[in-house]
Amino acid sequence: MSEHVGACKGSGSNQITEGVIWKQLLFFFFPILFGTFFQQLYNTADAMIVGHFVGKQALAAVGGTTGTLINLLVGFFTGLSSGATVIISQYYGGRKRDKVQWAVHTSVAFSILGGLVLMGIGIIGSRWMLELMNTPSDVMEHALIYIRIYFLGTVGNLLYNMGSGILRAIGDSRKPLYFLIVCCFTNIILDLLLVAALGLGVLGAALATILSQMISAVLVMGSLMRTQDIYRLDLSKIRIDGIMLRRIVRIGFPAGMQSVMYSVSNVIIQAGVNGLGTDNVAAWAAYGKVDGLFWMMVNALGISVTTFVGQNYGAGRIDRVHKGVRVSAGLSVIMTSIMCVFLWFGGSPLMSLFTSDEAVRQISSSLLHFMVPTFFTYLAIEILSGSLRGVGDCWIPMVITGLGICGVRILWVIFGLPHYHTLKGAAFCYPLTWVITSIAFLIYYFRFSALGKRKTAR
Repeated sequence: MSEHVGACKGSGSNQITEGVIWKQLLFFFFPILFGTFFQQLYNTADAMIVGHFVGKQALAAVGGTTGTLINLLVGFFTGLSSGATVIISQYYGGRKRDKVQWAVHTSVAFSILGGLVLMGIGIIGSRWMLELMNTPSDVMEHALIYIRIYFLGTVGNLLYNMGSGILRAIGDSRKPLYFLIVCCFTNIILDLLLVAALGLGVLGAALATILSQMISAVLVMGSLMRTQDIYRLDLSKIRIDGIMLRRIVRIGFPAGMQSVMYSVSNVIIQAGVNGLGTDNVAAWAAYGKVDGLFWMMVNALGISVTTFVGQNYGAGRIDRVHKGVRVSAGLSVIMTSIMCVFLWFGGSPLMSLFTSDEAVRQISSSLLHFMVPTFFTYLAIEILSGSLRGVGDCWIPMVITGLGICGVRILWVIFGLPHYHTLKGAAFCYPLTWVITSIAFLIYYFRFSALGKRKTAR
C-alpha cells in the first residue's frame, strides 16, 4: 500500500481512487482480516488459557460477562472515533493537507482524554454494572478483578485503535497488522507466564492484556511520528481543535451510539443468559469466541468499504463509490458462504480450545449449528452502513440500528425469552433483528439516502 502514501504528496497515484475496484478492496481487506484475526486471537488467548488452567468460572468471567461490558464502554469511544477515520479518509482522498493535520492531532488528543475518562468509569462502576447483569456469584470476583485491571490500560487501547484507524484511513492496512501480530504473541507469552506458570489466574490474564495494549500503542504512535507524509504526528501539536472535533463528533457520535445500542442489547441478552447458570454462561462465552471468526471477516470488509467509499467520495468519484458497494456485497456473500461451511463442520472441535468441560462443549456446539445458517441475514447491514458512514451519512443508520437491533432485542428479552428460556431462545433475537434491520437498511439506502440517489461524480 506504499503507493497510497505518495498520492497526497504529489508523487504517484492513489490506487483506492483509481485502481481496479475488486483488487483494491481485497488488497485493503486481507491485511485488515489478518489483523482482525490476530485481534481475535489476542482477545481469546485470555479465555483459552484461563479456561484450561483456572476453570469454567474464570472462562465465564473473562470470555463472557466482562467482554460485554468492555464492548459497551470502549465500543462507544471506538465508534465515536470512527468519525476521525471518515474525516481523514475524505481529506486524504481530496489531498487537503492542513485538514488532515488538524484531524490527526485532534484525534490523538481526544483518544488520551477519552481513555482517562473511560478508565475512571470502568474502575469505579464495574461492580455495579456486573451486579446489574446478574453475574453468577461464583463468577463475580473473577470478573471484577479482570475488568478493573483491564480498564487501567484503556488509554493504550484507545491510542492503538485511533492510530490504526488513521493508518487505514490513508490506505495503509499493513502496519496495523504488523503491530498487532507483535502484540498478540506478546499477550500469549505473558498469559502463559503469568497464568499458567505463575498461577495468577484472571489477574495475570488482565495484566498480560494491558501490557500488550501499551506496546501496541507505542508502536502505532511511533509509526505516525516517523512518516514524512501529510498525516505525520508531532507530539508538540497534540491538542484538540474545536472545529475539527465537532466535525469528528458529528460523524462519529451516531456510530458511537450505534455501537452502544448493539452493546446495550448484548448486555441485556447476557443478563438473560447469566440467569441460565454457569454452564450456559461458559458455553455462550466459548461460542462467542468461535463465531468471532465470522465477525472478524465481515467487520474487516465493512472497514474496507468505509475507507474505499470515503476516499472516492472525497475525490469526487461517485461512480466508483457505487461500483465499490456492489462489489463488496458480492464479496461478502462469497466469503460468508465459505466461512459458514467451515464453522458448520469445524466449529465444534474449536470449542475444545476454550474448555475441557463436556457439558459446556455440547451446549456451545449446538448453539453454533443453530446460528451459522443465519449469518447471511446480517450482510446488508455491514455493507450498507459502512458505505453510508464513508460519506458521512450516520444519523438515519443510527436510528435504524436503534430500533431494529436494540429495540427489538429488548422486546424479545422482555416478552419472548420468558417463554423460550433456553440458550437458543436468547440467541434467536440475533437473526430476528438482523432480518428486520437489513430490510430497513435496504429501503433507506435505495429509496431515501442521498448516496443511493446519486449516480454521477460531484
